[in-house]
Amino acid sequence: MKMDSIVTQQTIETERFRLRPVRKSDAGLLQMYAGDERVARFTRSIPHPLPPGATEAFIARSLAEDRKEDVWVMDGTEQGLSEVLGVISLERMEREQCEIGYWVAPAFWNTGIASQAVAALLEANPLNCKTVFAEVFQDNAGSARVLTNAGFEYLGDAEAFSVARNAKVATWTYLKKQV
Repeated sequence: MKMDSIVTQQTIETERFRLRPVRKSDAGLLQMYAGDERVARFTRSIPHPLPPGATEAFIARSLAEDRKEDVWVMDGTEQGLSEVLGVISLERMEREQCEIGYWVAPAFWNTGIASQAVAALLEANPLNCKTVFAEVFQDNAGSARVLTNAGFEYLGDAEAFSVARNAKVATWTYLKKQV
């Protein structure tokens, strides 16, 4: 493992919450929200129902020194909101590229949380990505709006496997060049 390939995760402040690295103490809320079928069905990798140990395995991967993805929790405690509003991540790819992914707890849908988290992470650019990709299921218009409002450009249609749906699902792929 190359030690210089892993960046220490920074905390990123927004007006309404902070993006901070995942903690083991997040397990209960992560399990509750990720275990919600409404969340799982809009992701590629969250199974539904959530099997025992899945949340702990996710946290362990997120904290591993040799991780391929940096994960932040959207933490609203300082503003009187939930300690876990959602999760956002950057997965390292080749040639200074990353893929962004996120989900927000259903109680906070349509409140601008995802838009603010995406904007803050792009602005901070903690992995120094020159290009950021994103993919959303075509039945998730809200996430598509988050991306286009953040300046992502539509690249094309594809499909990806959803573990929760146990099926391939049509996707829209997006790209954002970082300055």
